[in-house]
Amino acid sequence: MPSPAPPVHPAKTPLRSAVIRDALGVGVAVGLSGFAFGVTASGAGLTVLQACALSLLVFTGASQFALVGALAAGGNPFTAAAGAFFLGTRNAFYGLRLSGLLGYRAAVKPFAAHWVIDETSAVTLAQPDRRSARLGFTVTGLSLYALWNLTTLAGALGAEALGDTEVWGLDAAGPAVFVALLGPMLKTTAERATAGLGAVLLLVTLPLLPAGAPVLVAALAAPAVLWADGRRARTRTGDAPSTTETENGTREAGAR
Repeated sequence: MPSPAPPVHPAKTPLRSAVIRDALGVGVAVGLSGFAFGVTASGAGLTVLQACALSLLVFTGASQFALVGALAAGGNPFTAAAGAFFLGTRNAFYGLRLSGLLGYRAAVKPFAAHWVIDETSAVTLAQPDRRSARLGFTVTGLSLYALWNLTTLAGALGAEALGDTEVWGLDAAGPAVFVALLGPMLKTTAERATAGLGAVLLLVTLPLLPAGAPVLVAALAAPAVLWADGRRARTRTGDAPSTTETENGTREAGAR
């Protein structure tokens, strides 16, 4: 007599397929931006090999664009690298959160750390359990890493064939991609204020400071907005009457 088939849980299949669908959507959409990086890197004077090495070894788009943008503007390589490093430090904070959530063994963590970026963190943190989180992280990281590197190669080769990217306006492709990605994410007043202040600081300091330095100055927008929000919240709390004062005032009014 054959043993009974194991029970099927229909709810798990749609969840798994939904995680894969969302992860692939993010990986493909953002991975195509590697083409813009390849073009920008070639326009900044990097060879195809150098552009591909950056995508393979650094693999964090904002830092890569910041580095080649500063180099293209004639900035000091050390200043350019400092700006790129500063932008990349946010991934370390993502890693602290994802480490406990994913629960990978110590031998796997160094390899997984290379894929800890904005997109993989967003997909992973959106999952309800560890199994789904691991699936989302793996599919997003694999698809994005593969496509980003392939499109970087295609962009760098294409830019070499085209010649001067500024003639075609392709030097603006990288910034345009990131503005398009950032715009829909600015949902709160604090986020919009941070982006606006960062843009103002960048535009003001761009003609005054060496290439690469304005990025570091613009990063001060985040703590400035947080400080202003905190001070505004404390002011509102201080102006509002406490519960005890309200109760005492009510009693006094009743007695009169």
